[in-house]
Amino acid sequence: MLVDRRTVLAGAAALALAPRMAQAAAEPSLARIAQAKGMCFGSTMGLRNFLDPAYRQLNASQCGLIVPETEMKWVALRPDARTFDFAAADRIVDWATSNGMGVRGHTLLWHSERWMPDWVAKHDYGPDPRKEAERLLTEHVATVARRYADRIDSFDVVNEGIDPDTGLLRETALSRHLGAEATIDIAFRAAREAAPRAELVYNDFMTWRADDGRHRAAVLRLLEGMKTRGVPIDGLGVQSHLGSKYSDAPTGLGQVDERAWRAFLDEVVGMGLNLLVTELDVHDNPLPTAIEVRDRAVADHARAYLDLMLSYPACKTVMCWGLSDRYTWLAGSRPRPDGTPKRPCPYDADFRPKPLRAAIAGAFGARPMHG
Repeated sequence: MLVDRRTVLAGAAALALAPRMAQAAAEPSLARIAQAKGMCFGSTMGLRNFLDPAYRQLNASQCGLIVPETEMKWVALRPDARTFDFAAADRIVDWATSNGMGVRGHTLLWHSERWMPDWVAKHDYGPDPRKEAERLLTEHVATVARRYADRIDSFDVVNEGIDPDTGLLRETALSRHLGAEATIDIAFRAAREAAPRAELVYNDFMTWRADDGRHRAAVLRLLEGMKTRGVPIDGLGVQSHLGSKYSDAPTGLGQVDERAWRAFLDEVVGMGLNLLVTELDVHDNPLPTAIEVRDRAVADHARAYLDLMLSYPACKTVMCWGLSDRYTWLAGSRPRPDGTPKRPCPYDADFRPKPLRAAIAGAFGARPMHG
């Protein structure tokens, strides 16, 4: 039998990490600590990290929920207008459920043309473009949601529908024919029909930074409009990529405005919506090179944020966007100016727990028992 080199190396790495994994397994998992306070904890998996058996083991040992990183997005599922390819998404969902974990769906519509397949913009919408755009969107959402309705309890139905710099809804190939509000409404209504018991979530990256008021206000307008129109929405996904918004703050992790953030969250929960921390990590670009100093600042910032978020009974889900620095999406998209590896996750590149892991566990443990 021929075994490829990548498989051999992955197996060797898993063996080398086995003692460390055994030690981690002896401690209460983050999922177990969260569960004791009525919450769910999980992380994202996908792309090359899913091929790493040691990383799969780390996630299985720490998570109660898994969200596919890319495998449920249009770019992965839809090679063209007529075809669905569920192979990669099915592998992750099958693995998670076979390991006793729940799954979140992400995302039924990324309302940004930049992140949609090229064919959507080039598609022939025919003599009645509105009708064809609605058919295409409804078919996609319904097909995906229905396929996983018995295994996914929560979907990010629409992701990042707002331009944070203008506060306006983004325009896409679909919304040019349907209107931006109608596009979002259609996606949620189709999801409810296909997965009537699932939690339906709008997901975005508004933050608690002092300079992010326009984005927060725009999200509130969107949610208020959806509620007024009777759109079936159950929750707001707060991505929680903490630290500098675009990794450009000269020092520290950016100035936060807790009062404005609480006012925003109060408005959201006042609409009867759940709060979900969906993509937690911490940009460390503005922090010093020294690892101990950097890790402590990251942990302290995240702990303060989670203590605030978890003071809301409506916040019962916390998801990291990656458990290990080895596979963080931030390494390639927003590298540190000093060239040192980024450290935004609760485990380092060798899967050792960091102060951020302790901060998350501490926030879970300190959460009040809400009735």
